[in-house]
Amino acid sequence: MGLANYQRLVADPTFWQSALNTAVFTLLTVPLSLALGLGLAVLMNSVLPGRRLFRTLIYLPMVISGVATALMGVLLFDEATGIVNKLLREGGLAAIPWQSQGSAAFTSIILVTLWIRVGFNMVIYLAALQGISPELYEAARLEGAGPWQQFRYLTVPLVGPSTFFLLIMDVIYSFQVFDTIFVMTGGGPGRSTSVLVTYAYENGFVTRDQSYAAAIGIVIFLLTLLFTAIQWRGNRSRDTAG
Repeated sequence: MGLANYQRLVADPTFWQSALNTAVFTLLTVPLSLALGLGLAVLMNSVLPGRRLFRTLIYLPMVISGVATALMGVLLFDEATGIVNKLLREGGLAAIPWQSQGSAAFTSIILVTLWIRVGFNMVIYLAALQGISPELYEAARLEGAGPWQQFRYLTVPLVGPSTFFLLIMDVIYSFQVFDTIFVMTGGGPGRSTSVLVTYAYENGFVTRDQSYAAAIGIVIFLLTLLFTAIQWRGNRSRDTAG
């Protein structure tokens, strides 16, 4: 029965759709959350009025439950009563079909996920930035380096270890995302927002095909392990070469 479940996976179009959605979700959310987290960390590390308040607001989704954050996403993106569509209607624009159109539903999931993850990334990057000696930036300015050159040739390389850590953490999170999608779309419309974890849940707790759900879980584990091993090896090779 065990091998039969994996043979079934190969021929299951819903599994492949969920795997594709997981891959697209990961490819979109991970780079964006890293870039936004670093950008906000640089901003919060500068002299900014009210930066403690902004840090708290950005980090807030990390200290409340995922379900609560997803419910806030529903409050924003509900097709009929959501705040976003209300603002669009009041501005004379057409409402966006957040729950009835696949790409719109997927976009809402990505936006809420970014809101959830960016705060954590910002805090890790902020800690890394505060460990960089200010004399390095002062020397770069004396050499004529502008803000972009300082960011490109000093900040980005020096926060490299934090980027490696966050890359692994964000990819693992993306492979395991569940509560946001379950609350906001339930994997719909159709299968447009179904990912591997929601499909495993559906098989394990809705159709009660728990052996098949376990097989999907093993696939998720192996994909996560493979990616982590590749990144770890690549990072070690880079450090050795450096």
